[in-house]
Amino acid sequence: MSPIIVQKYGGTSVADTDRVKRVADRIARTKRAGHDVVVAVSAMGKTTDDLIRQAGEISVNPPGREMDMLLTAGERISMALLAMAIQEEGLSAQSFTGSQAGIITDEVHGKAKILDITPGRITGALDDGHVAIVAGFQGVSREGKNITTLGRGGTDTTAVALAAALGATVCEIYTDVDGVYTADPRIVPTARKVDRISAEEMLELAAHGAGVLHTRSVEFGRNHGVDIHVRSSFSHHDGTWVIAHPTQEELMEQAIISGVAHDRSEGKVTVRGVPDKPGIAARVFTALADANVNVDMIVQNVSADGTTDMTFTIPLTDATLAKAELEPLISEVGAAAVELDPKIGKVSLVGAGMKTNPGVAARMFSALSEAGVNIDMISTSTIRVSVVVNEADVETAVQAIHSAFGLDSDTPVLVEGK
Repeated sequence: MSPIIVQKYGGTSVADTDRVKRVADRIARTKRAGHDVVVAVSAMGKTTDDLIRQAGEISVNPPGREMDMLLTAGERISMALLAMAIQEEGLSAQSFTGSQAGIITDEVHGKAKILDITPGRITGALDDGHVAIVAGFQGVSREGKNITTLGRGGTDTTAVALAAALGATVCEIYTDVDGVYTADPRIVPTARKVDRISAEEMLELAAHGAGVLHTRSVEFGRNHGVDIHVRSSFSHHDGTWVIAHPTQEELMEQAIISGVAHDRSEGKVTVRGVPDKPGIAARVFTALADANVNVDMIVQNVSADGTTDMTFTIPLTDATLAKAELEPLISEVGAAAVELDPKIGKVSLVGAGMKTNPGVAARMFSALSEAGVNIDMISTSTIRVSVVVNEADVETAVQAIHSAFGLDSDTPVLVEGK
């Protein structure tokens, strides 16, 4: 078997038939260069959004199983058209759904996690000389054998998981920019492309809003030793290498700061008047965990008169579910109220170098102060500082922090494919 390269193409890359043909040409070049090629592909353009809209016109609360059956149709269309386009390039290709590719998941509809991959049909196709095209974003549940989806951006995870299972040389993620930038080029046109970044840093950026890679794909790559090459589908330039296990020399060469990420997809939940006694926080967050609601930043105020306020952030997509879980519990434990603020944004500064460089947080907060941005919440890790600000201040905050740490380049970024 020849060395395997796994490639992922997102919705922008296959938005119409002309772009599908362009992707087929790139895949054909890779195959003719002596590689076996496996491709994970997303739905074309806004197909998934259109399907969600149509479901909403029929049902206010559509069943998760049927939503997954509906949404996986978009990737199946893309994979079949791409296989046809590769055939027109004079090569042989076979397309596979997630279940046919052996992607086994848990039972959680809408945001399933991959448990295992049994890629026998993929390796068989490669042995027979085919390019293997896999529908991204989907799998089949281990117990119920139901079709599941991996959540938005799940095609990244599909690609990296396949690369790990197949022992691929690299997983190439094709998108509409040339790689990972020090900030979103749509907000900071002077952002710089990062040539190499550790999976640890990329995981923090992805988890805090950098949309170029899906969080679970980076985690999969780090855990299974898969290097990821983020590239533009509109050029042949080198992109950004996300290194799963950097050498000590590579770690020493890393910049203090890798980038600034932002996220507008979360809301702030405040539980007012919580009795200040053991076990209350455990009950609140256990209820959310049991409902598969991810909690991010958490702040609890100092107790006053035997009560306190508890504040945390959650995805806005889970807001209705979270309130439904919390409201009966609030009455039960004797808290005053539960409130949701959807008009927030999270801005994060990430860099492995901040572990050994004091003053990073002070510099960040000074930049925000000078820009007139008020900080609502603060959260830190060894390589990240995150703040919650008003949604209207997100762009100002990102630009101020980016400039304060000298991340600006002289040449504006051209975001293609838009």
